[in-house]
Amino acid sequence: MPGDSTISETARQEAARRRSWPLRACGVLIGCVTALLGLAYFLVPGAALGPFLLWSRTRPDALGFLMGGARRLAALEHSRRSAFYGDLFPEHYKASGPKVLRFLAVRCYSGLLCATVLGLLGFGAALAALLVSGAVRGSLGWSELLTQALLGGVLLFLDLQGLRSLVRLDARIARECFGPSEHELLRARIEELAGSRAAVVRAVDSERRRIERDLHDGVQQRLVALAMLLGRARRSRGRDPERADALLLQAHQEAQDVLTELREVAWRVYPSALDSLGLEEALAGVAERCAIPLRTEFDVAGPLPGPVRTAAYFVVCEAVTNAAKHSGASAVSVRVARRGPALTVRVEDDGSGGADPAGTGLSGLLSRVAALDGLLHVESPLGGPTTVTAELPCA
Repeated sequence: MPGDSTISETARQEAARRRSWPLRACGVLIGCVTALLGLAYFLVPGAALGPFLLWSRTRPDALGFLMGGARRLAALEHSRRSAFYGDLFPEHYKASGPKVLRFLAVRCYSGLLCATVLGLLGFGAALAALLVSGAVRGSLGWSELLTQALLGGVLLFLDLQGLRSLVRLDARIARECFGPSEHELLRARIEELAGSRAAVVRAVDSERRRIERDLHDGVQQRLVALAMLLGRARRSRGRDPERADALLLQAHQEAQDVLTELREVAWRVYPSALDSLGLEEALAGVAERCAIPLRTEFDVAGPLPGPVRTAAYFVVCEAVTNAAKHSGASAVSVRVARRGPALTVRVEDDGSGGADPAGTGLSGLLSRVAALDGLLHVESPLGGPTTVTAELPCA
């Protein structure tokens, strides 16, 4: 699933693209200066604090002092990357102490090496100017000029490639320090998937219990009543034919009611119209069975993946059922639209609000949506309206 702790690579590239190359060149030059500051910090305060870091009694205070300066230098690098390169970093992420120190150490190495490469470029530019001046005065032969130009071109290529690699290294270590690393992202993803799996298991168990209640309290009781009517009709057949006919008529009506309720239970478990007719027709069936007026807008071009189609259907069913049973709403509107790689399902009612996202129904929807790496938002202030919005990735 994406959140506050990560920034998408597309957003990074778009922000960096808005920075012109002169501004980024200034960022490289300033990075050489900040690397010198970092080296000076490690050599002077770091060396002075070394004995205190070795003694267990003074180590916490010395480490705290060292980390205070290191975090200020890291904040300076954060500002440089944001101002000159347009980098986007998570707002609430705080790197650990060892991570900051490791970043500053690598930053000193890459910054000083970048300063060396820039110095070589400047030295090469001065030599090129001397060669051009010698060629203009005629003191340099063509063969020597071509040889020097060839060597200078090769060195220029190597310098530019080295500078490009160092700039990429600078960007990569900044992302690793000021945002979660790949290891941290992988661990967070594993925890998210484990939680999602447990939530799906709970949702499935809750759905099974609901189906059992529907069958036990509804269909089973009606079948018991139907059996009793048929038994009474059979016993009355010889003594009172008219009463037997009335009981059979009542049993016939009861059988039709049982079939209707059984069909409703089957629709709540999984509607066959989803596979045969599609999501739009299945939602039309929800509108027909809804006890309050339901307006549906469907703006989806092309087929939808099966899990997305199913999740969208149950989001609408649960939200509409809650609106009809608990909110006192007089109307419900449903909008299903696909924009790019995501399907958006929005259900809004004009009821009294106060829906609890931690309730059984909405928490089950949250688990179902999260299993597809989707997002579910519930806005239900007291007094209404209640809006349930699900965003389901279709890729």
